[in-house]
Amino acid sequence: MKLDNVVFAPVVYVLSDSAGDTGDSVVRAAAAQFYPVQVNIRRTPYILDRSDVDKAIEAVLRDKAIILFTLVVPEMRDYVIEQAMKYSIPYIDTLGPVISSLERIIGQESRHKPGLIHELNEDYFKKVEAVEFAVKYDDGRDPMGVLKADIVLVGVSRTSKTPLSMYLAYKKFKVANVPLVPELKPPNELFTIAKRKIIGLTINPDKLNQIRIERLKALGLAGDANYANVNRIVSELEYSQRIMERLGCEVLDVSSRAVEETASVIIDMMRS
Repeated sequence: MKLDNVVFAPVVYVLSDSAGDTGDSVVRAAAAQFYPVQVNIRRTPYILDRSDVDKAIEAVLRDKAIILFTLVVPEMRDYVIEQAMKYSIPYIDTLGPVISSLERIIGQESRHKPGLIHELNEDYFKKVEAVEFAVKYDDGRDPMGVLKADIVLVGVSRTSKTPLSMYLAYKKFKVANVPLVPELKPPNELFTIAKRKIIGLTINPDKLNQIRIERLKALGLAGDANYANVNRIVSELEYSQRIMERLGCEVLDVSSRAVEETASVIIDMMRS
């Protein structure tokens, strides 16, 4: 929404009787369709009783926000809707209609139990293990991770190596990532593993220049630092290309790809 060239960022409160991951993902997926408008997401997890709802409603009214909720207990859903209508708050019931439809089709009432998607099963522990792996072996901290990883990402700074590692970890892949910097020799381990495990990431120089300038601004630094210098960026990309050619790995251009899209391509490559 724009007024006099000012972009206002709408606020969405995600109410959940669990961690709120589902609602958060739904809002982010929808918000991506309105780029460059930014949507502020504020999670209110573990809504267990009416007092929790009342506190959330106070915050929503204060911020003139909307509500998206993923509540599985009918009484809590009904109370949120009642309060939202009372105060004319726009609301979105994400799970209610789906659960009701499935109950009709299956002919069985749902369990109405929060947090089932996060039950401590084998699948959950594999995800946790993969996330811990990605954190431990992020940004080339320990070259031994290259030998243990399912996937190794290589590329210059700000080519989405860390976000990709975490996203793929959620898909249960153990991922290590290694930055390619002209002044630093790549770890020897990188040249001893199967090339099919290595994914090179490249990007358009102008796009990388923009990303790095924004990163410097976010850190409170001058945007004209060498880190964002176009000549320096071109030099880094040429160096990374030479390393990737030596490795013989697949190379993906992430210039116009979202992290989720790049991850999907990588997963397909790993499973082929």
